[in-house]
Amino acid sequence: MLAGSIAAAGLAAILIFLSSATEQRQGIKRTELQRHNLADSGTEAIQVRIDFGKGTAFGRHTHPGEEIIYVLEGMLEYQVSEKPPVTLRAGNVLFVPAGVIHSARNAGNCKASELATYLVRKGKPLLLMEQQAHPKNINH
Repeated sequence: MLAGSIAAAGLAAILIFLSSATEQRQGIKRTELQRHNLADSGTEAIQVRIDFGKGTAFGRHTHPGEEIIYVLEGMLEYQVSEKPPVTLRAGNVLFVPAGVIHSARNAGNCKASELATYLVRKGKPLLLMEQQAHPKNINH
């Protein structure tokens, strides 16, 4: 059981590292600020600053828990599930329920940043791109 937990944590770290490397090449930088276990066993809070370069976007993805977004600067457009896009400016907030597919893009003409707070299950990848979260069955 311990070996399985360690392997899952290792896989999660690899997926986050690869995702982070891809994002940085795309002009998006993720900086983890803090990570703490919550009183509820198996849940942790993670805070991340995400900086979006001019004209950048992050594709459709999910998280294994809730995401609370606070826009620090600039203008960001979020597409949550199939709802109409919402554009937020510095000081605006957004809540994304667990497992809901969403995306974000810098809708302004300069850098934009958000503070993302995740309340997620430990040992799970922090994010899954849409193809990983909902694999498509091509054998109909």
